[in-house]
Amino acid sequence: MLKFIDPDHPFYRPLWIRLLIVAACAAWTAVEFSNGQVTWGMIFLAVTAYAGCALLIFFKPKPSADDKTDAGDASK
Repeated sequence: MLKFIDPDHPFYRPLWIRLLIVAACAAWTAVEFSNGQVTWGMIFLAVTAYAGCALLIFFKPKPSADDKTDAGDASK
């Protein structure tokens, strides 16, 4: 599967960054449609949908090295 956004990259871990990216894409989509540029509006609508799906809906963060704990040490 071709991925344009790598959701496993640490840059996308904070929720506010993912929301900001999707909001920026949606805002640019609105700008294009408001200026009558239907073709570019549809292109950015697809980009917004892809970013929203990849970064918000289907996002499953992998635990970082800092989040991992050794359960064997807790029982001692």
